[in-house]
Amino acid sequence: MNIHEYQGKEILASYGVRVQRGIVANNAVEAVAAAKQLTAETGTGWHVIKAQIHAGGRGKGGGVKLAKNLQQVEELAEQIIGMQLITPQTPPEGKKVNKVLVAEDVYYPGESETSEFYVSVLLNRGTGRNMIMYSTEGGMDIEEVAEHTPHLIFTEEIDPSVGLQGFQARRIAFNLGLSGNAFKEMVKFIDALYNAYIGSDASMFEINPVLKTSDNKILAVDAKVNIDDNALYRQPKYAEMRDIREENPIEVEAKEVGLNYVDLDGTVGCMVNGAGLAMATMDLIKYAGFEPANFLDVGGTADAKRVETAFRIILKDPNVKAILINIFGGIVRCDRVAQGVVDAYKNMGDAIKVPIIVRLQGTNAEIAKELIDNSGMPILSAVQFQEAADQVKAALS
Repeated sequence: MNIHEYQGKEILASYGVRVQRGIVANNAVEAVAAAKQLTAETGTGWHVIKAQIHAGGRGKGGGVKLAKNLQQVEELAEQIIGMQLITPQTPPEGKKVNKVLVAEDVYYPGESETSEFYVSVLLNRGTGRNMIMYSTEGGMDIEEVAEHTPHLIFTEEIDPSVGLQGFQARRIAFNLGLSGNAFKEMVKFIDALYNAYIGSDASMFEINPVLKTSDNKILAVDAKVNIDDNALYRQPKYAEMRDIREENPIEVEAKEVGLNYVDLDGTVGCMVNGAGLAMATMDLIKYAGFEPANFLDVGGTADAKRVETAFRIILKDPNVKAILINIFGGIVRCDRVAQGVVDAYKNMGDAIKVPIIVRLQGTNAEIAKELIDNSGMPILSAVQFQEAADQVKAALS
């Protein structure tokens, strides 16, 4: 579950991580009030107006602006709130900005130059250990740094049996070229950041940039946070941070009815039981020369009601030109699934305007094929993978 920058900073601050302070605003009037409050609390004269969407690269898209007075705060908030912000990480049409974060200016002059770093905490799936990835090249796209100057990216793997050790935090500060008070501040920052990552059941904390201020403080200027969906049952206060306006509406609806659905860009809708078979089915569609429109796992109870719900979810995508149902009858019998498909088709009537190809294999597969073939419904049945691929190709040719 992705959360907004201001929510990520709230989590960080609760674990003792120093952050760029800010107040969220839903309109220009609230933005001005937030700016006045920040000035009173922090002494900042300038303010940063930051669009709050679930995507990076906001600055490049015009979603992060500096305001040097209250009039500019109002003007910039009016410009940003309601805009369709397009960044390298949004869909082509962009994402609508519903709120902004009015933040303090932390790039003030002082005894030393400011420096920006990159720090993230995530799981290294290759080793099964948490990992801190960091670089001196903060404020940039880390993908570009990895491609052009990979020697500037460092990693520190954490032994789960002992957790983050003091020498590891000190090594990170040393590799970032820090000394004196900034060195000590970075050690504290890394320790608190890792505690926030573990304590919130996150799958990623990405801070870009981490700033060394002109008076040698270390703080998080941004926060990109992903909370593990599987841990939300024990993190109810973080579950409340979910903003469904930032999510695909079809995926939200599917989740509410207990379907595992991921929207994709193709034209062939998939309805499958089991994640492994779903992946194989998407490969099958690509092998036939087409692209899958979705990943949809109906689970082990593919009855008529569940199949009908899955049909309606798939057909909400206007790009779907055909639907391939691929079910392995292990726990659930194929003939029950076949009857569910036929009943769902009858219930939906003219709502289904695309070809339906059904492949059922496993318990009572032969009976299931007879049910489909004798139903009188325009449903194509298949037994073998290749047969199903050929029928998809024929239906869309």
